[in-house]
Amino acid sequence: MRTRETGIAFAVLSMTMVQLGLAASVGLFDRVGPEGAAWLRLVCAGLIVLVLFRPRPSSFDRNAFLAAVGLGVATAGVTLLFMAAAARLPLGTARALEFLGPLSVAVLRSRGRLIWPALAFGGVLLLTQPWHGSVDGPGVLFALGAAACWAAYIVLTQHVGSNVTGLQGMGVSLPVAAVVATAVAGPATIPVMTWELVVIGFGLALLLPVIPFSLEYLALRRLDAGVFGTLMSLEPALALMIGWLLLGQSPTLLQAFGIAGVIAAGIGAEKAASRRAQQTEHDQPDDSVVPLPADA
Repeated sequence: MRTRETGIAFAVLSMTMVQLGLAASVGLFDRVGPEGAAWLRLVCAGLIVLVLFRPRPSSFDRNAFLAAVGLGVATAGVTLLFMAAAARLPLGTARALEFLGPLSVAVLRSRGRLIWPALAFGGVLLLTQPWHGSVDGPGVLFALGAAACWAAYIVLTQHVGSNVTGLQGMGVSLPVAAVVATAVAGPATIPVMTWELVVIGFGLALLLPVIPFSLEYLALRRLDAGVFGTLMSLEPALALMIGWLLLGQSPTLLQAFGIAGVIAAGIGAEKAASRRAQQTEHDQPDDSVVPLPADA
């Protein structure tokens, strides 16, 4: 029981640090913009993992290496798009919309009833409230783009994790993400960089993703996939709380119900996927878990 409780504590701490890192990144928008904040985190994280993990070509076959590169592209996409969404939407709303990505993966794997997509759709309507005509269309589209990248991230993470030993995959994917982010945001951000921003960037990179990824790894060693995936479904609620406490982003009652709907849909779909995985052969890996994005 103590091992299970420790795993839960690691998972919750990992998610909390992710949201703190995102909130801290929002504080950089006035200085370098959302794309610049994403670029700073990705470049610093890429340098850190190159030093820590030192990826070796011998650890990869061709398909695994291409999957790791694809994972890097997905990581850059989810980070850049989510930062753009967070610049236009409250953190909790953006995170709930982004969570539709892993929710879709869980629903497809569970092959269950349509109640979970319907519940998530209702939650999204309450979050965006299009009947008021004041929804930030670009912000919602950026969040949904981040959701699609998160779904790709899940599939690629599981492929890389099944074919590459240790954390070598992360040693390739994050530097690739840094290169992609540099191509997108580097030309506008590099000229305004200062040493102070560089130091802040390395601090943010430790806060998200280096330390949370390590905590997630420790949690997965102590929890089964179903419990871990259910805990991950609570992440929009943590985003709501952090956005409220640190950024002063108070949701309306309807928006709070909307986030609760997305969370409930995530928990339901994850449990259904876990039950389906348990019905397969016991020697097959359980891939129903919802991995935490490495950098968003």
